[in-house]
This record gives sequence, C-alpha cells and structure tokens, in this order.
Amino acid sequence: MADAQVDLSASILQNGLQDFAARLGVKNLSLLKRAMTHRSFYNEHPEVMEDNERLEFLGDAVLDFLVAAWLFHHFPEMPEGDLTRLRAALVGNDQLANFARWLGAGDVMLLGKGEQAGGGRDRSVLLGSTFEAIVAAMFLDQGVVKVRDFVEPLLDRAVKQILASRKDLDPKSQLQEWAQANGLGAPIYRMVEAHGPDHAKIFKVAVVIAQQIFATGEGNSKQVAAKEAARLALDALGLSVPAQNE
Repeated sequence: MADAQVDLSASILQNGLQDFAARLGVKNLSLLKRAMTHRSFYNEHPEVMEDNERLEFLGDAVLDFLVAAWLFHHFPEMPEGDLTRLRAALVGNDQLANFARWLGAGDVMLLGKGEQAGGGRDRSVLLGSTFEAIVAAMFLDQGVVKVRDFVEPLLDRAVKQILASRKDLDPKSQLQEWAQANGLGAPIYRMVEAHGPDHAKIFKVAVVIAQQIFATGEGNSKQVAAKEAARLALDALGLSVPAQNE
C-alpha cells in the first residue's frame, strides 16, 4: 500500500510539473524539475542528482541584467539613484517571491518533509530562490529572449505596485543615507541569535551605528532580519518606510 501511495504521489507531481512547464512555455521538463528541487528534497532522495542552488546563482545574474535593461528603457528620465532603488525592489526576495506566487510555483516545488510541514510552500525565502532557478532553467532551455518576454509582463505589473506603495524605499539604503549624512558612518548589521528548527529558523539581527544598537529585527533569513532592523531603526528616528511582507 505504501508503494502504491508513493507511485500515486509521484504521478501527481509529474503531472503538476508538466502543466507548470506548459504554462511557462518551458520545453525541457528535467531542467524545470531541477529548478523546483529544494535542497531539503535532494537530501531526502538519493536518486536526485542535483538541487536548484546552481540555477539560483545563474537566474540571479540573468534577472539583474534584464531588469536593469527594462528599467533603462521604460524610465528614460529617471535618475540613476532612483533606477538603482527600483531595481533593488524588483529583484529583492520579497518581489521574486511574489512573482513565484503569481505563477503558482509553490504548488510544484519539490520540498523535503520538514520544509513542507513548516509551510515551506509559502515561505518567501524559498519562493524567491525558486523563481531565480526557474528563470535560469528558462534561459538554458530557450535563451535570453524567451526570459525577457516572460519577465517583462511581471515587471510591468510589479513596478506599478511598487511605485504606488513606495516599496522602492529600501530601509537599509535609507538608513545608510541618514547615518552618513549625520557623520556617523555606515550601519553595521550583527547577528544576535538564530533559533528554531532548520526548516523554519528565525534569525535576529541588530543594526549598530556609531557603536550604538539602534534596533533589532527578526526574520526567516539574515537578510530579512537586517531589513526589519533597519526599518525599526528608521521608525524610531521618525523616518518610517512601509513594512514589506516577506
């Protein structure tokens, strides 16, 4: 009975990946499967050859280039500093996770039992990384033009939301500008602690300016915790930026 259940689950998963590939227009199913394979699944399945971390690395670089080019052409009057902030908002994990949600990627991610039990299918850290891997798979499958045509409608939708809610105001960048303008040097982010199981670890990070702790933030990654610390520091200084969902 257990073997039958495993076979049935594998069949459902395979059909889900095939449907997902068809919606994305990806022809190489094995490449897309690797893009959806989290390290937790790889560790539990010795027959799996590779997880998606190398694809994440490539997808990150492809996205940086395409987003920069898209912004350059779509906002010809925007100053370089504003372009930089807008690019950071578009390629930040928050937004990449939203792209993955819009695509329904969480439903077909290959996760280990612990990650699934911990709500991994809707964890922004996993979704954002998976989106980068999907981009890389698409790039290797059909080239940069295919990826450009795929991501530009997503960027058009996202940039309107970002500008409307001012999510391009990255708290870490804003805090650094304030600190340097006041002659205090750049903020330093220090890990305070990490707790919880590996599949749902929570990090606490303190932001230190001129040897003084201004705030501490928590999140499901060091990056998220540092951003929250910066946001809380800005709030204490009366320079609040909107909180962003992670």
